[in-house]
Amino acid sequence: MAAQDNGIQLMDPDQLSVELIEAQYALKDTKGKSNAKSVLILVSGIELAGKGEAVKQLREWVDPRYLRVKADAPQTFNHKQAFWQPYARFIPAEGQIMVMFGNWYSDLLTTSMHVSKPIDETMFDDYVERMRAYEQDLKNNNVDVIKVWFDLSWKSLQKRLDDMDPGEMRWHKLHGLDWRSKKQYDSLQKLRQRFTDDWEMIDCEEEAERDQQFAQYILQTLKHCPEHLHKAKGRWTQAEVPESLLTPAEIPLEKHDYKEELKLLSKKVAEGLRFDSRNVVIVFEGMDAAGKGGAIKRIVKKLDPREYEIYTISAPEKYELSHPYLWRFWTKIQPEEKISIFDRSWYGRVLVERVEGFASDVEWQRAYDEINRFEKDLYDSQTIVVKFWLAISKDEQAVRFKAREETPHKRFKITEEDWRNRGRWDDYLKAAADMLERTHTGYAPWHVIATNDKNTARLEILRAIVKQLKSE
Repeated sequence: MAAQDNGIQLMDPDQLSVELIEAQYALKDTKGKSNAKSVLILVSGIELAGKGEAVKQLREWVDPRYLRVKADAPQTFNHKQAFWQPYARFIPAEGQIMVMFGNWYSDLLTTSMHVSKPIDETMFDDYVERMRAYEQDLKNNNVDVIKVWFDLSWKSLQKRLDDMDPGEMRWHKLHGLDWRSKKQYDSLQKLRQRFTDDWEMIDCEEEAERDQQFAQYILQTLKHCPEHLHKAKGRWTQAEVPESLLTPAEIPLEKHDYKEELKLLSKKVAEGLRFDSRNVVIVFEGMDAAGKGGAIKRIVKKLDPREYEIYTISAPEKYELSHPYLWRFWTKIQPEEKISIFDRSWYGRVLVERVEGFASDVEWQRAYDEINRFEKDLYDSQTIVVKFWLAISKDEQAVRFKAREETPHKRFKITEEDWRNRGRWDDYLKAAADMLERTHTGYAPWHVIATNDKNTARLEILRAIVKQLKSE
């Protein structure tokens, strides 16, 4: 091997290919194991630097069946979706490798360079900070994110443009800037310097070195598959269980009063949800039989079925377990979906998964911050998040369980597991207390509905929706 100025050593291509394929299959075999991970490669850079050629060469050196490539022209940001939403469903599962030519950084640069009102430096840096936080959440959930910038000097760029077939010029212009403009080139370089300090920088003057540097960096990443952390650092501080969860209200509502107000509130909720310019996500959590289903029926009563989507969340499917925990929710919430209602939600990680031991201590303890960032991204992209915790007493739950068993059309709602879960009642209360304390935010507050009376609970839920829609 001959030493190069950029610090890499050129390997024999056949040997490099062998090592890449071995590492690729070793990564594939980690699926479901304690060192499982996927690799997400974000590719950006100067036009004609050789991004496509480097990826093409990588594909020739590896088994191409197990290297996925997603290539999109950069887009300006859509104010009604978070920067990660166009890409969430393409986040690779354990054992997979994904190369993204178009990614959130490409969109950030395009938005900064092309919109009539450019993003100022403070906003630009805020986007970068949020992107890095999202990437760290991916890494914490076993997606190794690596970022590669293919750089090329102005002089070399112009020479390559001179040598290009005129028919190809138009294609390149469609994908971004006028690469003949020194002003635009300099502006782009200035902007990218605000985020590429944690990127792998590849000088693309020499094709062979470029391709090898890229491939060797990927090889290094593929070989690094450490065991996952399971034990959290430090001692967990348990939140105090709110009194309302311990002693829900008992006073029933008069049936006549209930029907009158229900009719009025149902109409207000439907109009509020329908005519608000923002999207709305409504989340229901609570003890079994607390009334989530009945409340949802009252929310949608005056809505057209085409206006909303209801997601009933149960244990994740096997394929979902191979993705980051929040992935199955990232892919459900779409900007074109006006109203999304969740019967149980992403809070399962800090509730049932915590209590039943399906998530390790480190996983559920870091989930509070991951969830808060997720909800903040939704809020910042014109989505209102309305969250309900429905609390009933343990005795009231037993009454409702028995009623379900004795009612033919409700028997499907009760299982042996529901009765078993009552043995963990106090553990669920503690988990709920931690959740309420750590994820109650100004942008996504919790509404605690603590009553044994179903009618009172339904009215309180409808009132809370109307109030939150008006207050934001």
